[in-house]
Amino acid sequence: MDLNPARGTRDLLPATVALRDHVLAKITEVYGGYGYQRIETPALENIERLRGGQGGENQKLIYEVLRRGLEPTVPAGTPLADLVDLGLRFDLTVPLSRFYGANRASLPQPFRSFQFGPVWRAERPARGRYRQFNQCDIDILGEPSVLAEVELIEATSAALAAAGVEGTTVRVSDRRFLSAVAERSGAPAESWDRLFITLDKLDKIGWEGVRAELAERAGLAAAAIERIAEMITGLQGLDAAKLTDQLANTVPNLDEDVLSDLSTLAGGLPEGVVWEFDPALVRGMGYYTGQIFEVTHPASGGSVAGGGRYDRLVGRFLGTDVPACGFSIGFERIVDLLGTAPAREAVAVLYESDTPARTVLAVARSLRAGGRTVSPVRRSGKFGAQLSRLEEWGYTSFVHLRADSAEAGEERQLGDKSP
Repeated sequence: MDLNPARGTRDLLPATVALRDHVLAKITEVYGGYGYQRIETPALENIERLRGGQGGENQKLIYEVLRRGLEPTVPAGTPLADLVDLGLRFDLTVPLSRFYGANRASLPQPFRSFQFGPVWRAERPARGRYRQFNQCDIDILGEPSVLAEVELIEATSAALAAAGVEGTTVRVSDRRFLSAVAERSGAPAESWDRLFITLDKLDKIGWEGVRAELAERAGLAAAAIERIAEMITGLQGLDAAKLTDQLANTVPNLDEDVLSDLSTLAGGLPEGVVWEFDPALVRGMGYYTGQIFEVTHPASGGSVAGGGRYDRLVGRFLGTDVPACGFSIGFERIVDLLGTAPAREAVAVLYESDTPARTVLAVARSLRAGGRTVSPVRRSGKFGAQLSRLEEWGYTSFVHLRADSAEAGEERQLGDKSP
């Protein structure tokens, strides 16, 4: 896999694509079993729609597209906004909301959506962070109860396990809980967005960094900052059985629905799904309205999946709010975690240069008739060295077809390099 640092994009070699295809096939199979239907949305969206979708920090990373028909030069002082009308999507949720608003009448209710495709962000490229990468999303639109959250977590956990990623933990919080914390701390309502963005960095910059940023960028008083820190730290690492009581005691202004939804979630998840309440979990998107969640894995430096409820986003396009909840698998991180695809059987028909083409093709067709993956490969160079190259390219066996024989020799496993 080649990453060009100047572009933050990659050339994907056959072995990498094979792994990606394997992962996607496993995820698709599981999601299909849960009733999610695959859709596709365009890469380009109206720029105002992208800017107005409460995409949080990601809105600063939009690749913007100039209007068609612009003159080669424009008057000095022309605002950039006047020159742009489209942008590349930075996630799949905003396009899904527009899609649902436009096609609701022809969709089943509730609608279980599955999307897989590339998104673009003007990131500083690094391992696991690319300017073009694939997202893999499932969403339920039209289901108001926490049944949606339970199903999304269950399906995503099953999909990750099927792809080969096990030993994960689901971290859960709720935007309504965070709003109650902000309110109880005395933080002004106009500072909440900045407060949440800063709190989301806790695992990266620690409480010292969070305190400094809340004071400098959110303008919070020291007393409010300390109340926030006290509430959050007091709720970390709680046993699930004590969670609702401790939440009610620590944040008495918390809506009963938040406690009820957490209880339903805890009782509804199947055995084997490991979860914990994380009071510092925020997630960067501004459109979340209820429960939020992330999946972590010990071998990954960040989350491998994440999502939450966004009941007011679809209303921006439809004019009427629609309950909605979604989960996105970090496809690139999953691929990086797995490293290699499961071995597959592939046969090389190794033929001498003077072997008739019809003979080569007949042997290849005969092998393929048994459902095998077969490729003709011309003999060249030293025999042992060529067999080593075939192994590197993913072949598991070969047959040697000589010019003086109309039939292939005995099939042999690669590793046997005798002529």
